Amino acid sequence: MTNLATVPISRLGAPASTPAVEPRRRWLKPAPDSVPRQRRRPRIVYAAVAIGGIAIIALAQLLLTIGLSDGAYQVSAQQATLKDLSRTNQALSEQLTALSSPQNLVQNAQSLGMVANGNTVYLRLSDGAVLGSPAPASAATAPIAADQALVPNSLLQPAPVVAAPVPDASSAPPTAAPDPSVPWQGALPSPQTH
Repeated sequence: MTNLATVPISRLGAPASTPAVEPRRRWLKPAPDSVPRQRRRPRIVYAAVAIGGIAIIALAQLLLTIGLSDGAYQVSAQQATLKDLSRTNQALSEQLTALSSPQNLVQNAQSLGMVANGNTVYLRLSDGAVLGSPAPASAATAPIAADQALVPNSLLQPAPVVAAPVPDASSAPPTAAPDPSVPWQGALPSPQTH
């Protein structure tokens, strides 16, 4: 296979006697006023668009940062409020536990004039039988004396839930309340083990 570009013209069928004439090249240029020039966009427009885009991106980033930091401050404030509310809840729960203790209930019942009955009596519901010997309660037979707890509760000392009844004007002047603390007896109580 032969390359036609390298084959002389005489072999392709042209007469060998005619020399190859190259056409004369002319360098033609249009007249300056005859052809309108294409207008180039000024480069300053591209620069203005690029700078404007950068400014918009920077402004959007600034606004996003401000929004996120504001949200962080709100979260911090809500966490501080939650911490304060949980402390208040814990204090109120402790106060509720102290006020619902059996000692507090006994003190309030005694301040209303109730007396604990040391004589336990049971009622059997199946046949209605009374087990034990029922007897009315009195202050002399009460297992716990008035305003004295077996173990004093320091949380209950400031004020009972129920106020003491108001004495009549004809009754004797009120006496000082007994000291609810356990007196020191010289030795620490301990169980007797052998």
